[in-house]
Amino acid sequence: MEKKVVVTVVCVAAVAGAVAAGVVLRKKMNKDGKWGRAMEIVKELEEKCGTPTAKLKQVADAMVVEMHAGLASQGGSKLKMLISYVDNLPTGHESGLYYALDLGGTNFRVLRVHLGGLNGGIVNQEFAEVPIPPELMTGAADALFDYIAAELAKFVAQEGQEHELPPGRKRELGFTFSFPVNQTSIASGTLVRWTKGFSIDELVGQDVVTELSRAMKRQNLEMHVSALVNDTVGTLAGGRYTNKDVAAAVILGTGTNAAYVERAQAIPKWHGALPKSGEMVINMEWGNFKSSHLPLTEFDNSLDGDSLNPGEQIFEKLISGMYLGEIVRRALLKMAEEASFFGETVPSKLKVPFILRTPDMSAMHHDTSSDLKVVASKLKDILEITSTSLKTRKVIVEVCNIIATRGSRLAAAGVVAILRKMGKDVAKEGEVQQKTVIAMDGGLYEHYNEYSKCLENTLTELLGEEVSKTVEVIHANDGSGIGAALLAASHSQYL
Repeated sequence: MEKKVVVTVVCVAAVAGAVAAGVVLRKKMNKDGKWGRAMEIVKELEEKCGTPTAKLKQVADAMVVEMHAGLASQGGSKLKMLISYVDNLPTGHESGLYYALDLGGTNFRVLRVHLGGLNGGIVNQEFAEVPIPPELMTGAADALFDYIAAELAKFVAQEGQEHELPPGRKRELGFTFSFPVNQTSIASGTLVRWTKGFSIDELVGQDVVTELSRAMKRQNLEMHVSALVNDTVGTLAGGRYTNKDVAAAVILGTGTNAAYVERAQAIPKWHGALPKSGEMVINMEWGNFKSSHLPLTEFDNSLDGDSLNPGEQIFEKLISGMYLGEIVRRALLKMAEEASFFGETVPSKLKVPFILRTPDMSAMHHDTSSDLKVVASKLKDILEITSTSLKTRKVIVEVCNIIATRGSRLAAAGVVAILRKMGKDVAKEGEVQQKTVIAMDGGLYEHYNEYSKCLENTLTELLGEEVSKTVEVIHANDGSGIGAALLAASHSQYL
């Protein structure tokens, strides 16, 4: 009898052990299964974001087609291909004192630039940055421009004798106005719509230069607006001033845009007399480019659907700093929901749109520590995810890499499209190939090193060794400030 009891106890113990082992095994299989699902999501993301050389060439070809269409007629393409009326870029011969007003957000800047003529370069530059009171962003038109003109007058009033102009000469200003404008001449343009938190309805459809000029008159400020400038066109001007081979400019920051020098004869929608230079700077507004060749994922589609402008600015939503971190967040959220990537519960902060900014994504992508401690601290500080394995952190870096690589390679395809439109993408037999320089600016290009490095490597890949030797990318700083002052100089009424 005793034996029987013992056997029974042993059997029960064995069954209990087997059940426990089964639970552990199931948990492990479950865990492995969930990890497998997470890896599936990453693999699918990588495939959908794929940018092989052939695809990038298709994207470049499609953009060239849209460029032609946009130059042929107003509204003929997703690319606006706006005529900037800039037909004289700075040559380096400009001399004298010029001013710039840079209005594009919650602050504006006033600059004074002293140009030294040939070989003199920029002798001196000074600026003041002024915050705009929030009530003026949604108030009356006169109130906003009176405030700006008063600050301009204050800036001028502090000048010493060294800034005095020759008798009978007015001060000249380049006005960078970073809102959508229908430009009608080098120094006039009507506001299409406000962005960035501004909303002054009475100004929509009005000439912003006229409004500024009236306000300066009310302040008894003798100043003439010589140029109304878009920041990308300003970057092109700033680049050309220091390097005569600069033929295009690209902004890669929160948003993105490009401008380049086009032959005036290649612009069918231009109906005026051809400029003496035979050239015209075109503001592409390339962020609005769209093509079936663009590699879109479910995360891009949902981001676009949730945005304030669905169906618009698709290229910008794939390549610019405003959106890259958000695409990463959406991918990580799917991994958390479908594969318990961060544990059994989905971190609540991960559900907050735009909580993961591109500078944070960049910091994680650039983490070179052996245990990826930058990734760990970003997850903790931003998403309140406290414990992650090194394996998990490595996957997060990989997701950042996939999204940044796609963005930078698509940006490179856009640059190739511009070079192709200008006929600078192939080596001409028997000709010495002239150098073509692209001026780049914007925080994404300047600070996200993996992005800018990948962009430049992709240009070499797409153009080939021979042609890529004749194409150079340079960092051109402060196009919206110095570039505007330089355009005031090259379009001076006293030339």
